[in-house]
Amino acid sequence: MKLRLILLLSILGCLTPLLSAQDSSTFALDAGNRYWIRPDVVYGVENGHENKLDVIYPHNATSPVPTVIYIHGGGWVFGDKAGAVLETLPYLQMGWAAVNVEYRMAGASKAPGAVEDCRCALRWIARNAKDYHIDLSRLVVTGHSAGGHLSLTTGMLKESDGLDTNCPGDKGEAEPKIAAIVNWYGITDVADLLGGPNRKTYAIAWLGSAANKEEVARRVSPLSYVRGDNPPIITVHGDADDVVPYSHALRLQQALDKAGVPNQLFTIKGGGHGQFSDEENRKAYAAIFQFLAKQNLGPAK
Repeated sequence: MKLRLILLLSILGCLTPLLSAQDSSTFALDAGNRYWIRPDVVYGVENGHENKLDVIYPHNATSPVPTVIYIHGGGWVFGDKAGAVLETLPYLQMGWAAVNVEYRMAGASKAPGAVEDCRCALRWIARNAKDYHIDLSRLVVTGHSAGGHLSLTTGMLKESDGLDTNCPGDKGEAEPKIAAIVNWYGITDVADLLGGPNRKTYAIAWLGSAANKEEVARRVSPLSYVRGDNPPIITVHGDADDVVPYSHALRLQQALDKAGVPNQLFTIKGGGHGQFSDEENRKAYAAIFQFLAKQNLGPAK
């Protein structure tokens, strides 16, 4: 796994044009020395299913560093963390640590399983932060599509919302908090996808046929948890997305504005469900890093 990461990092200059060519090349050359990876850590077991994550961290850091938690997409029905390693690179090149999270797919557990799993991953990170030089005051959670949705719920939920009850750990331990959320075209209203013009088969597969699926959909929808103490949130969404409606981003922005939560919506004009052009992707990341910098979430010192 470590060799695979080094190989991926070595092509950073071609894949991540966020730094100058010289800076990208230097990072790629140094990454194998600076970063270690602990793969396939089991952070919980549910329904006989081992939930795993990878930690990529600067082993020789002298102080805790900002950390990105990446949650992969796939409509809650497919995908895995191995295919998402490259998504951590823009944060690793800033000297951050990264945690790459897997969770139960719909085939292993219906909603709210994935939401519960990601909350448990956050608690695992909090309990083990010292071992990986993770700064718990500077945690950023991000993901694409269903991963964007899970990033929102991971950062917006509280223990009192009742979806942390199966997480391993000691009662009374401090509840971890997210410093900012980077939401790439995530679902914000799951019930909206169960019927009507926005009906999506992936949402139906995740909710299943339970009689109370509308109530479950409400419990796993980020719009249900908008409140004034949410972390700052930036959303990137294409206004021609036919997989996750752009209206989900607009409604989230409106709700966050009303609650007084710092937020930004970066719209990709004519953009579909991801697969943006290189230029569009660069502009999105520029907006993301500017937004994070305002929250004191810049490169590691």
